[in-house]
Amino acid sequence: MTGGSSPDQATLLARAAWSRMVEPGDAVAGALVATLGPVDALAWARHTAQGPAALGGVPVPEELRGMTGATSARLARAAARWAPRLSELDPRRELRSVERLGGHLLVPEDPAWPVALDDLGLTAPLCLWVRGSAPVEQVLARAVAVIGARACTAYGEHVTAQMCAEAVREGWTVVSGGAYGIDAVAHRVALAVEGRTVAFLAGGVDRLYPAGNARLLEAVLAGGGLVVSEVPPGSVPSRTRFLQRNRLIAAVGRATLVVEAAWRSGALNTAGHAAALLRPVGAVPGPVTSASSAGCHRLLREGAAVCVTDGPELLELLGASGDHVPEADGGPVLPQDGLSPDQRRLLDALPLRRPADPESLARAAGLAVPEVLSALGGLELRGLAVRQEGRWRRGTPGGTRHG
Repeated sequence: MTGGSSPDQATLLARAAWSRMVEPGDAVAGALVATLGPVDALAWARHTAQGPAALGGVPVPEELRGMTGATSARLARAAARWAPRLSELDPRRELRSVERLGGHLLVPEDPAWPVALDDLGLTAPLCLWVRGSAPVEQVLARAVAVIGARACTAYGEHVTAQMCAEAVREGWTVVSGGAYGIDAVAHRVALAVEGRTVAFLAGGVDRLYPAGNARLLEAVLAGGGLVVSEVPPGSVPSRTRFLQRNRLIAAVGRATLVVEAAWRSGALNTAGHAAALLRPVGAVPGPVTSASSAGCHRLLREGAAVCVTDGPELLELLGASGDHVPEADGGPVLPQDGLSPDQRRLLDALPLRRPADPESLARAAGLAVPEVLSALGGLELRGLAVRQEGRWRRGTPGGTRHG
């Protein structure tokens, strides 16, 4: 939906007005703006608020002129809920407000628009209010969403720190919601390792919320990161806006990592949005007795997320060009690791004390004599087989070999 040049002032003002007039995630508004364009859609909404015979007063495509039944009724209900806010629209004032904060309004017509948000379809944000000077499309080009419980544990903090640090070192931007707990740890660690991080707020970017994290969010801005919202300055956060905010975090992340989440958690809402967008979801397992990890275990049990236990596994989830597939970690490296199937069968058949001839070993292992002789060579090189006068017994790696 991005264009090749900067949007005109009329488009900016119209989209700023829409962000004040409708609540986040309003699919009817999204459909109307997509059909008419933000300027004509706003004119339609203003005209509709003046009386019932609105459709004839503005240029309306055939798709809207022919609407009947449920579709038309849905549009009428939407227009009615938007009408009370029309009288208080002042997009110029809100643009000045964000500019005073060193920010700007970003709209889908701008080439800098993060196209990952377009995957939200008709519920995509109508614009973004952005604080911070970093180029949005570059900062979000390689982003990982990290979310979790506000009341996190020391275990959750440790795991978040380890994984975020590794992701940042590999050039990923950490995206979260600026809340207490896992969100705050993710932001802090990204800054500590001199990476970039982005906080999506449920209220206006002039209201750094929660207040207890205001200094952290200021540090995000000072560190070259961004603070972003789809609602204009002065907007207060609410439960529904928090839930709608979560879809933005899920959309911009190449993958979403849930570190700790209770059985009923906002983090699970974000994970649900990510899964619906076909974004990979990872969940960190915790102690089975921990209520803080019950939501993560639920995601894993239901197959909605894959298990992520360390930084390399997070990078694998992100799919960074196949460069970060972790090596299998089966614990300590053992001498018998890497044996062929024949070698494994023969190793099981080798006696511990009294050596046996190849024919006896073939019968015990269920192999042909030539297969036994071939496998014995590899086992002998590893010290797992010892030859004694033409017979063989099991050896101890590093032990004495007898010819």
